Amino acid sequence: VSDLRPSALPGSLDVSRSMFDLRNPPHRFMKRYDSVSSVPSSTSSRKDSQGSNRSLDTITLSGDERDFGRLNVKLCYVSSVEQIWITVLHCKDLTWPSSCGDNPRICVKGILTLPKPVHFKSSAKEGCNDIEFMETFVFAIKLQSLQAVRLVFKIQTQTPRKKTIGECSLALRELSSQESNHWLDISPPSK
Repeated sequence: VSDLRPSALPGSLDVSRSMFDLRNPPHRFMKRYDSVSSVPSSTSSRKDSQGSNRSLDTITLSGDERDFGRLNVKLCYVSSVEQIWITVLHCKDLTWPSSCGDNPRICVKGILTLPKPVHFKSSAKEGCNDIEFMETFVFAIKLQSLQAVRLVFKIQTQTPRKKTIGECSLALRELSSQESNHWLDISPPSK
């Protein structure tokens, strides 16, 4: 971990300036490579961290680097009646495999990971760039039970067949009566 404050240690290298600051000419630790290859860019390759060549198309579309979208949810705990209120608002920039078709029906399945898990599911909506759900789910559960669990969301297609296309989760340690708004990055489904 680097301390980015200007005066980290007396006489130390000033690391507060970003080495990726493109406004200044390249520094001594940066090298520039110009391509002189006649190979079309779609079939160009580069070495990855393990030293093997992979095409740029593979790099762009591989699971780790691809953006799967984000899920927006709101949470609130009403202590007077010991209820958790979970509102699934919408999915933005959602992507799905081409095998699911152009406009699959998509729903959000939620799981409270209690010893006896609590499941809930939104209604299915037509897949698009910004899917609005606006659905609230209410469960009567003691706060102490919730603070040690996670809330897991699975983004699923309902048509042409049921399939989990992404997931995200959230720890419930800091639930309160103040409604909290969360944007969760959707990841590829775990194997």
